[in-house]
Amino acid sequence: MRFSGRAVVIAQDDVDTDVLFPGPFLSVTDVAEMPKYLFEGLDPSLRDQLVGPTALVVGANFGCGSSREHVPQAMAASGITFLVGKSFARIFSRNCFNLGLPIVICPEAVDAAKPGDELDLDLGAGTLTVAGMAYQVPALPPFMRDLLDKGGLVGWVRGRIDSTTAVV
Repeated sequence: MRFSGRAVVIAQDDVDTDVLFPGPFLSVTDVAEMPKYLFEGLDPSLRDQLVGPTALVVGANFGCGSSREHVPQAMAASGITFLVGKSFARIFSRNCFNLGLPIVICPEAVDAAKPGDELDLDLGAGTLTVAGMAYQVPALPPFMRDLLDKGGLVGWVRGRIDSTTAVV
């Protein structure tokens, strides 16, 4: 599995989901509308940088705070193809995988990436290339790769259910 994008950098640690998608907008359920509110409590001008396929480069403990599926949904709908960080909050990490948005931990790549750099993630090879320089990333367990391949948990479950016995 390969993903690529132009780097948008959030050079902060402990970025909370509450600022990535503030509470007043949690009533928005249309995924196509969610990008309008992404980064609203952090820096709304970041939305202007999401042009074409984007790799979001973030600091440590990214996505801490409350469990907001809106954040990875809005990110994917905004053209973010994957995230690379120094570390991710556990529940944010799980939400990303459940929704089919790849994340990888690679502090060295985060330190090297500059806004606008081209990033290429090859999960099969376990490499992340930043502006031509390759970095090793931890291998994902087969189940997590399968989740991403199926577009997230819902797609994975749908693929496992025999359509003749499914109850809607």
